[in-house]
Amino acid sequence: MFEYVIIGFVVLVTVTLWSGVKIVPQSQTYVVERFGRYQRVLHAGLNLIVPFLDRVAHKVDILERRLPERPSDVITRDNVTISVTMSIFFRVTSPEYTVYRIRDLEGAIATAVTGVVRSNIGTVEFDEVQSNRDSLNVTLRKELEEIAQGWGVEITRCEIIDVNVDDSTRRAMQLQINAERERRAAVTRAEGDKRAAELRADAELYTAQRQAEARRVTAEAEAFATETIAGAISRGGMEAIRFEVAKRQIEALGQVSASPNAKFILLPTDMGQSFSGLAGFAALLDGSRGGDGPPTLPPAAAGVLSSAEPPAPPTPAGPWS
Repeated sequence: MFEYVIIGFVVLVTVTLWSGVKIVPQSQTYVVERFGRYQRVLHAGLNLIVPFLDRVAHKVDILERRLPERPSDVITRDNVTISVTMSIFFRVTSPEYTVYRIRDLEGAIATAVTGVVRSNIGTVEFDEVQSNRDSLNVTLRKELEEIAQGWGVEITRCEIIDVNVDDSTRRAMQLQINAERERRAAVTRAEGDKRAAELRADAELYTAQRQAEARRVTAEAEAFATETIAGAISRGGMEAIRFEVAKRQIEALGQVSASPNAKFILLPTDMGQSFSGLAGFAALLDGSRGGDGPPTLPPAAAGVLSSAEPPAPPTPAGPWS
């Protein structure tokens, strides 16, 4: 009989000691109560509690979880009704707050998400919702963290993943996009025409400048030639003038006679005087140089003189003249 008592006592002690040992998994935390009152939190690993006084009241999962996606209808500042779908990730950081402050944690977070989304997106226009998603995500996450902090929850990710509009709004947006594209095309064409006109004006200005430069150079050359001739005239007198005139007449005559289409050549009446003046001026130049040989005429003059026939003698006057 005594042996049975000892065996029972050993079994009781073993059960008591075993009931005071708690092994907590890595992905969970245990909330311990003593006589119905919160005592402490058991973290991952081997933990000891007081048998028959303490008990594990709640087992809380501390893994990161994703809130079920639910679209929320929102009206933007420019009165566009859109449906916004959020992706929310959270995890429990303070199990005691999660257990004793909120009953439906996921429902509470979903309600908070809907309110925060409507309050923030309702203050911006629809175009800003599409273009400023990053800033909106940061703002939404910050406000949700302030709300969920009292529940012992940390919001790890908050992102707008989809924005939908109704059919009428979609058609209006398509018309607006087409109008914007046409406006950009018109602006591009206008800028191209403007640039082309500027380039044409620059080209015309450059051409005018170059033509003016050419006229200036030509005028300077003519002025230099005139000045040179004037200097020669001032030094040689009238003989130099006669020589220049005769030389140009002979050159012109040589060009006319060299033409294959020339059948008849009409000589001016004073051509003989031009030749004689040219020969006299050549003799004058040769004498001034001290030369002994006969004066040399220009090639054009020599050719004309050799091809010219002697003038016909005058017809004597008859008795009836």
